[in-house]
Amino acid sequence: MAKQLKHQQAQCYYQNWVTQQRLDLDELLQALTNSPNDNDFLQLITKKIINHFENYNTARALLAKHDGPSFMAPTWGTTFENSFLWIGGCRPSMIIRLVYALCGSQLNAHLEEFLEGVRFGNLGDISSSQLKGIDNLHAKTLKDEDKLTSEMATLQERVADEPLVLLANDCTQVGESSHGEDVERAMDTHALDLYGALIEADKLRLNVLKDIIDILTPLQAVELLVASKKLHLSLHEWSKRRDIQMGVTQLLNTNTPSSSNDTTQSHK
Repeated sequence: MAKQLKHQQAQCYYQNWVTQQRLDLDELLQALTNSPNDNDFLQLITKKIINHFENYNTARALLAKHDGPSFMAPTWGTTFENSFLWIGGCRPSMIIRLVYALCGSQLNAHLEEFLEGVRFGNLGDISSSQLKGIDNLHAKTLKDEDKLTSEMATLQERVADEPLVLLANDCTQVGESSHGEDVERAMDTHALDLYGALIEADKLRLNVLKDIIDILTPLQAVELLVASKKLHLSLHEWSKRRDIQMGVTQLLNTNTPSSSNDTTQSHK
């Protein structure tokens, strides 16, 4: 019962996080419109947004400790979003790829002015030294991702190792066992390992975001945050509508979400 309550709390907290994302986006857009040249103010807004991210990670860690697998495939997300999950969230390198994409699109949009020497100070004006720093960060991030991916693969492969495989083989009926406590203990151990992987992945996501912001100017950092939040929120809304159209939402609503100790649970 306690685990089920934690799962429901995690679902509510995610919805609150989506709401916070919308509020943050509005504030970032106002900063771009009203104070694009006020570096101190832009840095203040950026720091505020990062603090929100840190607070979210802290709360997520507390909740995930009780049921790590639920955060690897959360029921509170959409099926399309879930298909892109990497250890419970987006790949850290995605934020760097977003910078590359924005640099190219903004440069193309103002190519004529750029060739004439006009500078806007936005992501289209990335300097060579900034680009080198971004490239170095990208290479490091890919190595860190590969390391965590390898560790995650090892955890997944352990499902076929002792003790779960032996316990399953001893079952007289599928899903039943005379060693119920041993099964629970083995699953709890695996869940705790998944929790550890999630914490490391969340830490990498946050660190990469901080590192890329340190490379960018205050205006560029705000533009990046705006784009990332627009992408996250838009994908979330588009995916919800797609689930409704595909009948997925109605199907999931027929099942009551539960904690990892409920064998009927459907995870995201």
